[in-house]
Amino acid sequence: MSEQVKPYKAEGSKKEQVAEMFDNISERYDFLNHLLSLNIDKGWRRKVVKTAAAMNPDRILDVATGTGDLAIALTKAKPKEITGIDISAGMLSVGQKKIEDRKLDHIISLAQADSENLPFEDESFDVVTVAFGVRNFENLEKGLSEIQRVLRKDGKLLVLEFSQPSTFPFKQLYKFYFKNILPGLGKMVSKDSSAYTYLPESVDAFPYGDRFITILTKLGFKKPSYKEVTMGVAMIYDATK
Repeated sequence: MSEQVKPYKAEGSKKEQVAEMFDNISERYDFLNHLLSLNIDKGWRRKVVKTAAAMNPDRILDVATGTGDLAIALTKAKPKEITGIDISAGMLSVGQKKIEDRKLDHIISLAQADSENLPFEDESFDVVTVAFGVRNFENLEKGLSEIQRVLRKDGKLLVLEFSQPSTFPFKQLYKFYFKNILPGLGKMVSKDSSAYTYLPESVDAFPYGDRFITILTKLGFKKPSYKEVTMGVAMIYDATK
């Protein structure tokens, strides 16, 4: 299970290590994220925003918001407010500056919080999004249950997460890049020897596709589905409370 994969070999819970890892790479995260994905990730986020916008949401929660890329993109869905939460103070600091530079702080607010213990009342949000964050949950089902709790009735969960392509030869090319090239580039730029080794390991461990749908169904989400993007490099999951 994904909970067993940690960024560092040292003592400490996965949650603590993930927070430390993102604190360590926060200043270089955006540059690396777009470089290593060849900017394709921006198109994936636009697809999430389009689906969110169709809900005409007033309040959106972006879990594991990181440096706020998806929260900023979600302003195009025209909600009244967007709340972004993350466990990494370093990532939130970078995100806060981006939001202020774009003069979006009247719509977007960021807070340090744990996905498994969300500091919000029941049924507080119309849409909850998570981009590249669920595989970092220490307890996946607990985090998803908390998201379900804060969603209003008939509210929507949208999850964007890495997957694993299955079509030859893209599957082989992707695995080679992800396991042999990406960790070296990530280490060189981020100066963190473990962060971009953890990335492919955490993707390998994540129960993607039908297995994730099974978990959502077990927890009581309605109409869970997914769409592959960029030949299965990532998936966008869609479920209703």
